[in-house]
Amino acid sequence: MKIAVITGASSGMGREFVYALDGKGYDELWVIARREERLKELQTQCNTRVRVMALDLMKRESFDTYKAVLEEVKPEIQVLVNAAGFGLFGTFMEMDLDQQLDIIDINDKALTAMCYLSVPYMAAGSDIVNLASNSSWQPVPYINVYGASKAYVMSFSRALGVELKTKGIHVMAVAPGWIKTEFFDHAIHDDTIKYFDRFYTAKQVIDKAMKDLAKKKSVSILGLPVQAQVKLIKHLPVSLVMKIWCGQQKK
Repeated sequence: MKIAVITGASSGMGREFVYALDGKGYDELWVIARREERLKELQTQCNTRVRVMALDLMKRESFDTYKAVLEEVKPEIQVLVNAAGFGLFGTFMEMDLDQQLDIIDINDKALTAMCYLSVPYMAAGSDIVNLASNSSWQPVPYINVYGASKAYVMSFSRALGVELKTKGIHVMAVAPGWIKTEFFDHAIHDDTIKYFDRFYTAKQVIDKAMKDLAKKKSVSILGLPVQAQVKLIKHLPVSLVMKIWCGQQKK
């Protein structure tokens, strides 16, 4: 059985990845998220058979469940998409500690575990897609923990790609700019972050990611302005980059 596995599939980027992978020749799409009712909607919206796995990836027992299903079914995972994640905007010391630790658990720990458990079921030609961010490239005050968590995703994905190259397994990080999804409903709880230069839709990001995946790129970045920004940041002192960012946010 050839499958695609998508985490964070109940909304936003994960859901758009499900739509993008539907009808691409997989026997099943395995969709993972906490909200079971949202996942079941996908069963009626997709042409490909959808296996619903209502799991909370912040809980380690969820990985035991995923591992057990893999051992039972023994599928060939042709694509793993790690799109589950969230962030918070605000001052580090003024935000809830547990919520900030949850960011690390879902953005980093869960992504790492999903890769570790899935790779043994992959063959040459398989792909891993990890959702990073434009925040991956530099420290980001007032999006501190989220930015750091996405820097981990970028570093981890690039290094894992090198390690898995001998197996013929490709790894790509998707590093978009601002995207108007449910992410903002959870991230914004005050007016700490005021400046957003431009927004893209989740579909625009995923359409570009799918094209880049076909080209076996290691990083997918939508939009010439974002691409130019990433190149510029690499040549500027980190302190200056953070100063510019804080100036944009009136800090």
